[in-house]
Amino acid sequence: MAPVPLTEDPAARFKKAAGEYAANLVEAGMVVGLGTGSTAIHAVRRIAARLHTGELSGIVGVATSLATLHAARELGIPLLDDDLPRAVDITIDGADEVDPGFNAIKGGGGALLREKIVAQASRRLVLVVDERKRVSQLGTTWALPVEVMQFGSSAQLRFLAELGATVRLRRQPDGSLFVTDNHNWIVDCRFGPIADPAGLAQQLGARAGIVEHGLFLGLAADLIVADSSGICHLTVSG
Repeated sequence: MAPVPLTEDPAARFKKAAGEYAANLVEAGMVVGLGTGSTAIHAVRRIAARLHTGELSGIVGVATSLATLHAARELGIPLLDDDLPRAVDITIDGADEVDPGFNAIKGGGGALLREKIVAQASRRLVLVVDERKRVSQLGTTWALPVEVMQFGSSAQLRFLAELGATVRLRRQPDGSLFVTDNHNWIVDCRFGPIADPAGLAQQLGARAGIVEHGLFLGLAADLIVADSSGICHLTVSG
């Protein structure tokens, strides 16, 4: 384990340590998926710092959200076209929950659709989390985000409730409905611990009007966890 530097806020310290550690996995010439959220942004900043010092060269990024796109541009990271004309070598992203098999719930930031497109186009997905995000079963502490079209959204709410979820359309702090980068809405679905994530993913994927869901199953190759004892880098191969 690598030591985690001290800061005033332990959670912020762990997020920064995990993100920066993962950024050091990026090598010259790579196409890099740039994740979204409070942990992944530290990886984005560290990648930019490595570029500016000359430690890293020849990379191009793929942003998983408009927020990350703007941050990458401000930091001077070159970006690939949105149609992904090249395969992504490595993507570094956060997660809301991760189980022992590296399956995850993502979408707390509302970018789950673009995040999954980039993850599925990647040769290697690295998840960066603090210890609080690790669970024995997905759905234990986090609602499952489901991105739905605005048209027919009430029908989707009924469908999701029939699957056993307590459903809530996501709203902004001012009470207005949260709109994704793709102009859709997010339904936060509390299923409790999900006994069959793959089965649920299949049901959600088959429903017209559900654009995407936050179950990321069998995609991650690496899990980087930061806590008070340091950084632990786990891989699917053990």
